[in-house]
Amino acid sequence: MFDSIGWGEIVVLALAALFIFGPERLPHLARDAAAGLKKVREAITGVRAQVDESLGDDLAGLRDLDLRQYHPKTFIRSQLFDDDAPPVRRGDAGTAAPAAGASGATAASLVKPATRPAVVDRDRSSPPPFDVDAT
Repeated sequence: MFDSIGWGEIVVLALAALFIFGPERLPHLARDAAAGLKKVREAITGVRAQVDESLGDDLAGLRDLDLRQYHPKTFIRSQLFDDDAPPVRRGDAGTAAPAAGASGATAASLVKPATRPAVVDRDRSSPPPFDVDAT
């Protein structure tokens, strides 16, 4: 708790308190300060107990929560780019140039064939689907 305060500073603070408050009032002030710290500790313990009682098993999940992911820039970037599917390559895999340093391997064996999405036939008399939220 007092990593930056050494024993010399504590002694100086104790002597300053002794000169400011006097030897008659200093024991009463120390007793009152100790009682105040005890009340604060009891209050903190009570708050922890209430949080544990109300959250229960969810508290462990909250302790592992990384709040940096909710920074506005990070959040928007993840919402815009993380859910994207990889781009679909169009074209013949056999026309690709062989990779450099590929000894004995053909270009067709190095490149996986692109899978095309299934085409669903729709009724041409109805208008194409329209997404209101996309515009």
